[in-house]
Parts: sequence; C-alpha cells; structure tokens
Amino acid sequence: MSKPEKLLENGIRLDGRKPDELRPIKIKVGVLNRADGSCYFEFGGNKVIAAVYGPREVHPRHQQKSTSAVVRYRYNMASFSVEERKRPGPDRRSIEVSKVSREALEAVIFEEYFPRSAIDIFVEVLQADAGTRTAGINAASIALADAGIPMKSLVSACAVGKVDDTLVLDLNKDEDNYGQADMPIAMTPEGKITLLQMDGHLTKEEFKEGLEMAKTGCLAIHEMQKAALLEKYASQMEGDVLE
Repeated sequence: MSKPEKLLENGIRLDGRKPDELRPIKIKVGVLNRADGSCYFEFGGNKVIAAVYGPREVHPRHQQKSTSAVVRYRYNMASFSVEERKRPGPDRRSIEVSKVSREALEAVIFEEYFPRSAIDIFVEVLQADAGTRTAGINAASIALADAGIPMKSLVSACAVGKVDDTLVLDLNKDEDNYGQADMPIAMTPEGKITLLQMDGHLTKEEFKEGLEMAKTGCLAIHEMQKAALLEKYASQMEGDVLE
C-alpha cells in the first residue's frame, strides 16, 4: 500500500469523516452461549469478539491471590484478520496489548470481591483496520458487564492522532500508518484515564486539545455501550413478562 498524497482534503478525511468524527460503530451483546459474558464490536473496519469467563477457580493454583481475583486478558489477532496472513500465536505486540488492556480494565473491576478466583477475558480480532486495542477494550468492557462482573463503570476507548498537521479522532488505517502521531486512550465516563499511550509527537497544546477530543469520543462510545446492554436486557425482561 502506497502513501496517499494527502490524508485531508479541504478539512475532510479520505474516508469522508470530519476530523472529530468517529467511525461507524455496531455492538451486539451476548453473542456466545458458552461464555458468561460476550460482545461483538465493529469499529469502522475492525471486527472484534470479546468473551468473559468467571469468576472461576484459578489454574494453575499458585497464581491465586488470597485477597483478590486474578484478571487475565488475552488479545489475539486471527491469521486472516489482516491483508497479509499473520503468523498464528502470541507475539511481542499481542503480549503488550494484552497487558495494557488488562490494566485499563482492572482499574474499574472490584477484584477484592472474588479472592482466589480468576476472571478471564479473551479478545479475538477477526478483521483489523487500525485501533484494534481500543475496539478490544470497548468490547471487553461490555462483555464484563454482560457477565455480571461488578465494576465501578464501563471503560470506553478511542484514539486521537495527528495527520497533515491536524488533530483527528479515531484514526483509520492510512492515518495510523502515515500520520504524525497516534494516541490511544481509555477512560471512564467520569474522565478517569485508565490507558494512555502515544506514538509520534504532539505539542503540549495539541496534547491538551487531543485529550479533550478523546474525552468527547469516549463519552459518545460510552452511550452506545450502555444502549447495547440496555437493549439486550430490556428485551430479555420483556420476554420474561410475556411468558
């Protein structure tokens, strides 16, 4: 893939979005019958499934914590998720993404409610199109809620970057590959940041502006996460009443 001449034309991005516009999002809750909680999440061209199991017994047992649960997060990109087939199995990037994503969610989970237990989160990327770690965190947060894991709040995530000297929200693949900066952020609706990474360079003013842009994006995603959960449980309650 060659670098486009421009990533912005008259203030509009190559995919037709304004700089502060998110890609289309589609959410489906409870897609896996055998998981305690699950979610299918589309974020632009990203297609991600998250599954949560637990709280359950920890194996191996030496990993148990006597005062809290162990949260485990496995992020994996399917071999067919990218244009050139990816080698199966964990690599350095997937291990790093798993670690920072787990930490982004651990901040809101009441781990102390489940000592000597494990909460396992699996995130599978079926199709990748830039921003898979933020898509995975959004999906995993919903799956945790669907599993009934007590949390202080949902976590929402998106990225802010800089292309052609302009700040943009939720980078697409070209912007991710050829932009000047990429800053994925996860936060609670109250504004508590649980993940912030940055690749590239932003000035102090751009960082502040980008942070505000990300907050607006995360709040919009949070509303969609809530709506998806309400849709599932409202329809279940309606079914129970009819029975």
